[in-house]
Amino acid sequence: MPSSIYLDHIKEMYPGLSTQRILNLWSSLHHNNDMSSPNGTKIWATENPRGAERLPPGVVEPESDFYLRRLWGKPSEDLTIKPKYLVTFTVGYEQKEIINKAVKKFSENFTILLFHYDGRTSEWSEFEWSKRAIHVSAHKQSKWWYAKRFLHPDIVAPYDYIFIWDEDLGLDDFDAEKYIELIKKHGLEISQPGLSENSGYLSWQMTRKQNDTEVHKVAKEKEGWWCLHPHLPPCAAFVEIMAPVFSRNAWRCVWNMIQNDLVHGWGLDFALRRCVEPAHEKIGVVDAQPIVHQTLPSLGNQGKAVKGKAPREAVKKRCKREWIMFHIRMRLAERAYYKLREMASNQTNTAPLI
Repeated sequence: MPSSIYLDHIKEMYPGLSTQRILNLWSSLHHNNDMSSPNGTKIWATENPRGAERLPPGVVEPESDFYLRRLWGKPSEDLTIKPKYLVTFTVGYEQKEIINKAVKKFSENFTILLFHYDGRTSEWSEFEWSKRAIHVSAHKQSKWWYAKRFLHPDIVAPYDYIFIWDEDLGLDDFDAEKYIELIKKHGLEISQPGLSENSGYLSWQMTRKQNDTEVHKVAKEKEGWWCLHPHLPPCAAFVEIMAPVFSRNAWRCVWNMIQNDLVHGWGLDFALRRCVEPAHEKIGVVDAQPIVHQTLPSLGNQGKAVKGKAPREAVKKRCKREWIMFHIRMRLAERAYYKLREMASNQTNTAPLI
C-alpha cells in the first residue's frame, strides 16, 4: 500500500481520482510488474525507436529539447515560455564583446547555445544572458563537430528554425524576429542573411546583400566562375556555412549529411540543395536583414603549426582536404545507390513469370 506521502503527491497530480481509485491502480501496478499481459504476452512494439521495442509506446519519449528546468516544484509549471527557435554560436572568449552584442539581438523566443572551443566557460557569467544560455565545451573543436554531436534532429525537434552561426558576425542591422517573418513569407527552408558591403572577403555573389529586395534566390556569379545550370550552386540553391538557418525538416536531412570525421563543413554549402525540393525556391538569402562577416581568424589560430607554417595554414589545408573528401564520398555514394537501383530493376525485369 502506498504511503501517505505518495498518496498526497498522486492526488495533487490527478485531483479527479478518488482515494479508492488510486489504491486500486497502485495494487494493479504492484502485482503486475513482470512486463507481461494477463495472458503472458511480452511487450514488443515495433513502432518504437530501435532498441525501445520492449517499452509500451505510451511511455516512449523519442525527442528532447534544451529547455532549462527547475529542480523543484511541478514539472508542468517549469516553463514560463517555450522558445520556438534555437541559435548556436561557436565561440572563444576573445570574441566575447561581439557575441554579447549578437545575443542581445535574439529574444526570449530563442534558446541560446554556446559551443566553447577554448575551454573558457565560467568567464561568460559576467553577462546576465549567460545564465539562460546552454554552454558546451570541448577544446579546439569546430561548430560542425559540435553540430553533429549535440544538435541531433530529435534533440532540436521543438525548434521551428535552427541558427548555426560563427562568432565573428556583426548584427547591428539585424532583427531576428523580422528575419523569421521573412523566411516564412518567402518559403525558405534553408537561408542566411545577406552579407553587407562592410564584410570582409566575399566569396560568392549569391550571398552578397542585394539592394531593394527582401530576399533573393538567384545571382549571377562573378567573372571566372560559372554554373552548370541557373538553378544550381553557386548561382542558386546556395548559402554559405558561416551563418546558415535551417527549418526543422531541412535540418533533419542536413544533419544526416554531415560527416562525422569532417569537422569543418567544407563542401556542405554546395550539397544543401539535396535536402529541399525545389531547392532553388526553398534556399535563399535575406537581404532585408543583413549582417557583417568580420572574417576574424579566431578558430583558425587554434590549429597547430606544421613544418614551420602558421597554425592557421594547417587548418586551411585541412579544410581544403575535407572539401575534396566530402565531394568524393557524395559522388561514390550516388553511384552506389543508382547502381543498386539499376541492378534491382534488371532483376525485376528478368524475373521469370510464375
